[in-house]
Amino acid sequence: MDLPVVEHSKQKRPSLKADPISELIRGSSCQEQALYVLLAATGMRISEALALETKHFINNGRTIMVEQQVEKDTPRIVLHLKTNAAKREIDLHPDIAEYLRKYITGRTGLLFHTANGTPYLHNKLEGRWLTPRLIKMGLEQKGMGWHAFKRFRKTWLRGQRCLEDINNFWMAHRPQTMSELYSHLHEELQLRLDEAERVGYGFVLPASKDVSVVPKSQQKNGAEVAA
Repeated sequence: MDLPVVEHSKQKRPSLKADPISELIRGSSCQEQALYVLLAATGMRISEALALETKHFINNGRTIMVEQQVEKDTPRIVLHLKTNAAKREIDLHPDIAEYLRKYITGRTGLLFHTANGTPYLHNKLEGRWLTPRLIKMGLEQKGMGWHAFKRFRKTWLRGQRCLEDINNFWMAHRPQTMSELYSHLHEELQLRLDEAERVGYGFVLPASKDVSVVPKSQQKNGAEVAA
């Protein structure tokens, strides 16, 4: 059976640039702002980010363990990931680690959750948070969703000449060449931490005073319920 030829050049793969990401972060707060920062600084899939818990931060907050994800159409966390390479560790720039450390102070469990304490559904959250902002900024187009943050991070890492083995490890991309298959650079924690600091993150973080931490007494009333 003949299958259609996929022309990658014609596929819609829009990516957010540094200035729009900075604007998204600047114009938001609390959970929404923290989610934009996390996605742009790590390249995590949205399903992984929404399943992130405080216990997944190690190495004094400099490293995130990716071990679970939220199911696509059900607000439930599952322990299987999209690919084998997706089970990984992602190292953070010190500035990002400090921002997230302030965000999670006083929190336990999920970093992002509804008023009922359940995980968000990413498609509902996209329609509630991201899409309206992109429309207002004149950037909304087909394919310009959560995955655009991952494309931004990959582009940034390549532009900064990030070590390819570490780049692939952070981004959950399988090794392709024999050199990559034989390399074990991803096991060198200090090298990874140094590389995370060297390559940076490419967007403007809000000032420390703008990092909103919702008191426990207000978290239930202030969180949105995913339909």
